[in-house]
Amino acid sequence: MSSSDNSISSVSTVAPLPHRQEAISKSSGPLVWPIENAESGVTTPLLAKCARTSRTDGVCCKELRKEERTLIDPDVVRDVVIGLSDGLTVPFALTAGLSSLGESKLVVLGGIAELIAGAISMGIGGFLASQAERDHHRYLRKQTAVRVRRSCVGEMEREVAEVLGPVGVDDKACRAVAQCLREVEDAHNGGLASGSSNDAENQSLKWSKEVGLTAFLLRFGEGLEEVPTLRLYVSAFTIGMGYLVGGLIPLLPYFFIAKAHVALIYSCLVTGAVLLVFGAVKARVTGAGIGAGGYIWGAVSTLMVGGLAAGAAFGIVRLLEGGGD
Repeated sequence: MSSSDNSISSVSTVAPLPHRQEAISKSSGPLVWPIENAESGVTTPLLAKCARTSRTDGVCCKELRKEERTLIDPDVVRDVVIGLSDGLTVPFALTAGLSSLGESKLVVLGGIAELIAGAISMGIGGFLASQAERDHHRYLRKQTAVRVRRSCVGEMEREVAEVLGPVGVDDKACRAVAQCLREVEDAHNGGLASGSSNDAENQSLKWSKEVGLTAFLLRFGEGLEEVPTLRLYVSAFTIGMGYLVGGLIPLLPYFFIAKAHVALIYSCLVTGAVLLVFGAVKARVTGAGIGAGGYIWGAVSTLMVGGLAAGAAFGIVRLLEGGGD
């Protein structure tokens, strides 16, 4: 009986799990396996590896990612910044220039006309810019895929080394990465030979249909990513609405004050305050606001840009008006 027990115990090897008390106390965290005390014959899954038991604070490394600040999508932030920045500066500069003529009605009519035309043109510009970026990526993807198929193994290894070498990856690892990526791409292209090309754009993961050496060279070598079709319309709407909302702020005082010179003062105060707030918020969402100095610089720099644009427009109109007399 003892010999059979020994044979059974030698055959059945179990993976080491955390202690029961530790598992109960950290039941809300991710399941991890210790990597220091694991048995030699057991392979720990890659996603489950963690050295939480050896840390003094007992915190899993996966939980440290929750402490990082989550920022808004940089593409959306870029479009919002473009729309609001132009909306707060261009109509403000126009109304400041028209204020030298003395009538608020003229300022309102000219401002609304410019606001509508500017919002439409900015939205179309955002759409065309995103479309050009998408077409450029598709062209480079096609050309890169052809070049990968026609190039030798050594050339592909050199290109992978040019991408990974500067970050500290040695030549041996670069060759292994190049070989793995090429094998994955060959297998992937063979498996999708009968698939539809439009299905890739409908996936939530933009790289789920782009794997292999071509996608690697484009994303990490050229810094290019696929632009979904929905992104074109989102960019156009975001930039256009940002311009419209931002441009309405400098016009508000002219709706209630008949004298343009008086309304200009209130417009400067309101727009200046909004520019300060917008600059600080922009520094926050883009990650530039590190400490109080970052927020102050973001607010002041945005106010300076809007103030210079408005002052230049007002001065030019005054200069032309004086020259006409």
